[in-house]
Formats: sequence, C-alpha cells, structure tokens
Amino acid sequence: MNMTAERIFCAVDTADLDAALSLAELLNGEIGGLKLGKEFFTTHGPDGVAKMATTGHRIFLDLKFHDIPSTVAGAVRAAARLGVHMLTIHASGGAAMIRAAAEAAWEAAREENPTPPLILAVTVLTSLDQDDLAAIGQTGPITEQVSRLAALAKSAGADGVVCSPLEIAALKPALGPDFALVVPGVRPGWAASDDQKRIMTPGDAVAAGADFLVIGRPITRADDPVSAARRIADELSR
Repeated sequence: MNMTAERIFCAVDTADLDAALSLAELLNGEIGGLKLGKEFFTTHGPDGVAKMATTGHRIFLDLKFHDIPSTVAGAVRAAARLGVHMLTIHASGGAAMIRAAAEAAWEAAREENPTPPLILAVTVLTSLDQDDLAAIGQTGPITEQVSRLAALAKSAGADGVVCSPLEIAALKPALGPDFALVVPGVRPGWAASDDQKRIMTPGDAVAAGADFLVIGRPITRADDPVSAARRIADELSR
C-alpha cells in the first residue's frame, strides 16, 4: 500500500451490510480504514461493526456521542470492546464529558485490548457555515469556535479532533504534532462537493497538516472504487 493511503478512511454510508462488506473487500490494502456512522450502526449494531472489522480494516466508529459524562463513558467502553481504532464524541459536551470518555477508553483497554481507541472530539460539523452557526446562536467566526472547542478537547484528554480542512492551518501549530486532526469535507477536484460547505482537496488538506482524511462518495460512488482510491492516494504522494 502507498503509505499516504494509510491516511484515508473511507466513509461507508450505507445500511446494506453485504454492499459494505463487498466494498471493504475491494478496498483492502488500498486505504487506511473504514468509517462507520449512524446509519450503518443503527441498522446493524455492534455485530455489524464486528463483521466489518473481520475484513482487516481499521474501524473509525463515528457515532458522535454527546450526553452526560457517565452515559458517554459507558458508550465509549462498549465501543472500545469492539476493537475500533478511533471514535467520536462532541466537544460541545464539555470538559467533564470529554475527560470521562478518555478515561473510559483507557479503562476498556486495560480490560480488553492493549491499545485504546483514539477519542476524537467533533468541533463544528463541516455541513455548517457561518450563517448556520448564527442561526443556532453561536456568534463569532467559525475558526474561533473550532479553536476554542479543540483546545478544550485537548486539555480534557482527547486524542484529536474532527475539523474541516479550512481550520487545519490554525489548529496544527496550536495543538502540536501529536494531536490528531481528522478531516472530512475533503473532495478531489474531479468530485462533486455534495452537502459539504467547507471543503478542500486531499493534497491541500495533507499539506496543511491533516493526519487522516475521511472521504466517502468520491470513492463509494465511483464506477471503480479501487481506481478512485488509488487516484486520491497518488494525489497525496505528489
């Protein structure tokens, strides 16, 4: 595998388990892992995640936990027992919730697996722009909100954040090289932007400092997903 391809997590946004497994098999050795979200998990639950893990891919479980600290801690412990590589919580849940999630990941690792999942805090969804934030009562530039939530997440023990490509350049120097930046809203120049509003090409995102890229439809809806994945990986190598 092209080493830069390790950065790519393909978003498997489908409720069709057979289709998801077929895609996983196709992409084996071509990308760094698979992102499973709410639609997949609500349909197939933990058993579906376990089946996807049997394909050999690292699993990014993107359920964006957001609740009181004890509830989120319980959810993180359950997710960690599935052996996922990383999972998401909402940074806006606050320091106590983030801390509880981080501690639960380590507790589960001591009990079940030697390596805890990375706890990633979601800052501002990439489907939102400045007008959207204003409509829900959050004032100030998006970059300030993202930076504030990212700093909170790091101080509370998260391993990284999910942010849009447009915030990478501000976050990487502020949070350091060991704090992971996982970036959706990445679209090759030859792909449609779909419902993402704050986007960037994969090459530009990695050059800015992204550690992992979440890319869905440019791969999953391509006539040839393997060729699409390789084309993106090649772009990252330039």
